[in-house]
This record gives sequence, structure tokens and C-alpha cells, in this order.
Amino acid sequence: MAGLYRSSLAAARYHGDQAAAPGMLDFAVNVRHPRPPQWLIELLAARLPDLARYPSLDEVHRAQDVVAHRHRRTRAQVVPLSGATEGFALLSNLRPQRAAIVAPSFTEPGVALSTAGVPVHHVVLEPPFHLDASAVPDDADLVVVGNPTNPTSVLHTREQLLALRRPGRVLVVDEAFADSVPGESESLAGDSLPDVLVLRSLTKTWSLAGLRVGYALGAPDVLAQLTTQRAHWPVGTLQLAAIAACCGPEAVAEAAADAVRLSAVRAEMVAGLESVGATVVDGCAPFVLFALPDADRIRKELQYKGIAVRRCDTFVGLDGRYLRVAVRSEWPQLVEAICGTADRAAGTGRCR
Repeated sequence: MAGLYRSSLAAARYHGDQAAAPGMLDFAVNVRHPRPPQWLIELLAARLPDLARYPSLDEVHRAQDVVAHRHRRTRAQVVPLSGATEGFALLSNLRPQRAAIVAPSFTEPGVALSTAGVPVHHVVLEPPFHLDASAVPDDADLVVVGNPTNPTSVLHTREQLLALRRPGRVLVVDEAFADSVPGESESLAGDSLPDVLVLRSLTKTWSLAGLRVGYALGAPDVLAQLTTQRAHWPVGTLQLAAIAACCGPEAVAEAAADAVRLSAVRAEMVAGLESVGATVVDGCAPFVLFALPDADRIRKELQYKGIAVRRCDTFVGLDGRYLRVAVRSEWPQLVEAICGTADRAAGTGRCR
């Protein structure tokens, strides 16, 4: 039994960065660009001399205020995080008696809650992975759902999300990729609801995975409970500077324009994948989930060719038929490589 637990934990702790070695064409990791924009690099570099002192309360307040303005909130409704993943690690502080996680989804919430001894029920959605509030147990006092969901890329509507609310329940919405959706129309980030906690990441859009930056939005009493037993100085000087910079009006406008560009690239990429026989899940995130016959063999051959894609059998509710790929302008190389591996296996010499 212990071996089975260790095996499932190892699967849940598998992430796309483990598939991509230096020098590979990386479709496994969902970071939007290979490096942060130059203006952000220069801004952070200018703060390096300040690293000799501890982060100040003024710096925390500055980050909170910028985020609050961005989402029409108050300072008390914002908590800077060391990446959205820290928010998942803190969820057990809410003392849930039973958690429900809508799956397939990002695996870290399940890991964090299970490790803390919280009973976790996975609400496994069937393709095309549309949200069904009736499938969530009524006695779940903590519900975690992604929007858009990683890895399916499915965007749930505001109405579907709000239907999950119940007296005595906290609804946690993982909006790590919400700023990649043009218009962010289904986001709950701007809704000041007493029982809804929104977690956001800045690492994907701004290529800051190595810095770990994000924030939580929620009612002050929920945030206070969430951050109990949190270490002192949990977010560093550069992280706070990045949060403030990336949530300012000019940065938000830049990200919004990039989301529109990325949406167009995604449409082209989906058409390319479908042309080589992939069954693509309809979505709008900066990554694509698709199924292919013999997907595991294709993934391994792509790896041999220096192309990294994300295996999906480590997600609850998915199996080896599925692969996830980040939306990148180099997608024709991926499609061509998939076509070559599929043709060789079939002996046809062509892709449809």
C-alpha cells in the first residue's frame, strides 16, 4: 500500500520541465517565451543591490496595491505568493474536512492536501471535460477547479463556476493561465465574494518560472486563515518587484495583446495537429491537449529527435493516449515530426 502511495505521489509530482533537457525544442513547459522581456530583466537587475536587506512592508504593500488596482480589489484582498503553487501548499490551513478537486487538472493541489492529511475526492470529468456542478459532492467544504484548466485547456463559464458555491464551502479557482485568454471574460478575479479564493500566476506569461511569482485574491478573513503558519518574509524583494511590475497597466496591456497573438497561433497549431490525425480537445489556453494512436511511442520518438512534449498519464483522469503541448510559433516542426513518426509506424509514407 505504501508503495502504491509513493507511486501515485511520484506521478502527481511529475511536471513538464522533467521532459525537457537543455537544447531541446520545448513544447512540454507552458512558459510563454524563452526569456522575460528586456524591460523586466532590466527592472529586476536594478534591484539586485537591494538584496542585502529584508523585503520591507512598504514593498509588500506596493505589490498588493498594484494587484488590487488591476482587479478592482482592496489591499486587504491581496496576498503576494511565491508562485501560485505556494497558494496550493497553504490550502490545508483552511482546515477542510473534505476536498474535491475537479480533474483532469494541475496535480499540486491534490499533493498538498493529501500530504496534509485532508481527504481528497477527484471529480473526474469525461471528454470534452465540461464542468458539471452536480458531480461535486455536497459535503465537500473545499473545491478546487482550474480555469482555463491545465492540462485540458477547457475554459469554464462564470455561471458554471459560481454554481459550485455552497454554504460553508470555499471555492478555489486556479487562474494561472487566465491572462492568456483574450478579454479574461470568465475570470472571477474581480469578484469580491466571501467564499471564493482565486490563485493567479505570473510565471507563465512573463517567463519567470525561475523566480516564482503569483498572488491570491479573496476575502480578508479567508486570506488570513490561508496564511496562518506561513514563514516570515515568504516573498522576496525581486518577487515583490516583479508582481508590481507585471500587474501595472502597461504590462497588463502588453499581456493582453500577446494573448490575442497567441490565440491566433493556437488556431493554426490545432489545425496542423488535426491534419496529422490528432483528436484535439477544444480549449483556449496557451497549450493544447490532444489524443493520438500510439501516443506514448510518438512521445518517445519526438524526445529522441530533440522535441519535448508533456506526457499526460500522470494526470488523474487521463491516460497514455493524451499529450499536451505548449502553443509555440515553431509548431510546424512538431507537426512534421509527428507526421514522420506516424508514417514510419504505419508504413504509409504520408499523413492525411
